[in-house]
Amino acid sequence: MKQVILFCAFLIGVNSYSQTDQEVIKTIFNTSLSNGQSYEWLDHLSNQIGGRLSGSLNAERAVQYTKEELDKLGLDKVWLQPVMVPKWLRGAPEHAFIETTPGETINVNISALGGSVATPALGVKANVVEVHSIEELEILGREKLEGKIVFFNRPMDPTLINTFSAYGGAVDQRGSGAKEATKYGAVGVIVRSMNLRLDDFPHTGGTNYGDTPINKRIPAAAISTNHAELLSSMLQLDSNIKFYFKQNCKQLPDVQSYNVIGEITGSEFPKEIIVVGGHLDSWDLGGGSHDDGAGCSQSMDVLRLLKESGIRPKRTIRVVLFMNEENGLRGGRKYAENAKLKGENHIFALESDAGGFTPRGFSFDCSDEEFKQVLSWKHLFEPYLVHSFVKGGSGADIGPLKDGKVVLAGLRPDTQRYFDYHHAATDTFDAINKRELELGAAAMTALVYLYDKYGKSN
Repeated sequence: MKQVILFCAFLIGVNSYSQTDQEVIKTIFNTSLSNGQSYEWLDHLSNQIGGRLSGSLNAERAVQYTKEELDKLGLDKVWLQPVMVPKWLRGAPEHAFIETTPGETINVNISALGGSVATPALGVKANVVEVHSIEELEILGREKLEGKIVFFNRPMDPTLINTFSAYGGAVDQRGSGAKEATKYGAVGVIVRSMNLRLDDFPHTGGTNYGDTPINKRIPAAAISTNHAELLSSMLQLDSNIKFYFKQNCKQLPDVQSYNVIGEITGSEFPKEIIVVGGHLDSWDLGGGSHDDGAGCSQSMDVLRLLKESGIRPKRTIRVVLFMNEENGLRGGRKYAENAKLKGENHIFALESDAGGFTPRGFSFDCSDEEFKQVLSWKHLFEPYLVHSFVKGGSGADIGPLKDGKVVLAGLRPDTQRYFDYHHAATDTFDAINKRELELGAAAMTALVYLYDKYGKSN
């Protein structure tokens, strides 16, 4: 029986490129929706391993698990690519409150920003200055900011339909707020969570001190949107209220981790490489399900779906599960560095790092000529409602591969709910819809199939 199955698979592989593209893509979607594996892999990553902060034990468990699962797929090659990554520890849970008068306090929900320093052992308590932009710091100056806690309270713009644009318009205060506030003598920074809804969950994320000396760095934390609203309202009534917070985070020396890589060797052009991937690390507050366990499990399933659908690629198809996207991008940079050293010829790279929601289409970072070719495939995705093809943007991990030749692309799911979960304790497996996840894996596989068949060599 096994020989019969193998022979049938061989026949399907022989015939896959003689079928119409519509037929092949239908097979891919049918296989993903009836016999997908991404949901089961994500279940394990989220519930059996959990948050996978770069340099942590959970991150290393995820490396071993995904390598073992790729080994089971019977790929031509599976390996680990060493990469040194930062190791930041959150430590004991944070604590914060608003003090209206001595002894009268209201507890609020905060989360230390990734890479932040700790507060002094007894915490920080000071008056608060609310601002809505980094530029306001210069206007206020040291006279009004020294010895104060700066409260960055610029919400994401709710009028922007593309929520990633709203995120991009607000995230500078999280990324650079502490570095800039330090220049004016502030003693701490509190940042409104990057979240479009009002809830009680603080959203972490990286902060960057730049070249600020370690002994000059100030602690930074995100506050939930509900409590940001509360703090802002209370400041309007009484500008003399104080804010207290205590956090116990620590930056340790870099440690070794790995990118997890597997590939199907191309039958005609093995030296031309197509990459599909996501980032294996996540923040530590939730299970890292949407960000980016979903993208990793979908990317793994691309190779499995190609095999299950009987497609024998002409080019080498490589899955890369990148380590350390969240607080360093070390995995993406190491992969691109090694590819350059080896003289590898990458012609296409696709990343899924926007959640496991219903796929709507793809974005492409490419020339006008290449985009014209991509648009010729758009009609093949219309039956699956995944036909929003736009130019511009791809993914952080594959970004270092950009050289003016390789085409970069990103899966673009529906964005409306993503920032409810992004970097928060709510990013758990119960927020994943199985069918939506599997539709995304199928769409990615279909695009890889088309680029393998029709893509231009560099």
